[in-house]
Amino acid sequence: MNRTSTKLVIGLVMLMAVSVVMSFKIADSGFNAPASADSKVNPLKGDAAATAAGKKLYDINCSICHGAKGQGDGVAAAGLSKPPANHTTAAVQGLSDGALFWKITEGKGPMPSYKAIYNDTQRWQLVNYIRTLAKKK
Repeated sequence: MNRTSTKLVIGLVMLMAVSVVMSFKIADSGFNAPASADSKVNPLKGDAAATAAGKKLYDINCSICHGAKGQGDGVAAAGLSKPPANHTTAAVQGLSDGALFWKITEGKGPMPSYKAIYNDTQRWQLVNYIRTLAKKK
């Protein structure tokens, strides 16, 4: 490989790295729950039946983008304008239940709002299930 080719390859690798970093920043920017969401209490916390119901809902509507294991790698993820959240990360798992509930309820493109699709109980079930996706140490 000559110097020009090497410089071109290095330049392309650097451009790809910047693109990846920027896509994560774009994906996270502006989709923050209001502080008031943190005070919302999960009425189904610790309810195993609710968590199982949440898994069924997740498999139907969430896994297509977020992936079967919640890692943001669903079959539709590649076609989205912003990458879906990885539900296994400390950033997502560190959110309060109320903040997760708010994000599921309100949505923000390309993440749809589930306010009219799922009732409050179902959205709390999803929160319960998302908690089970935390990275195992």
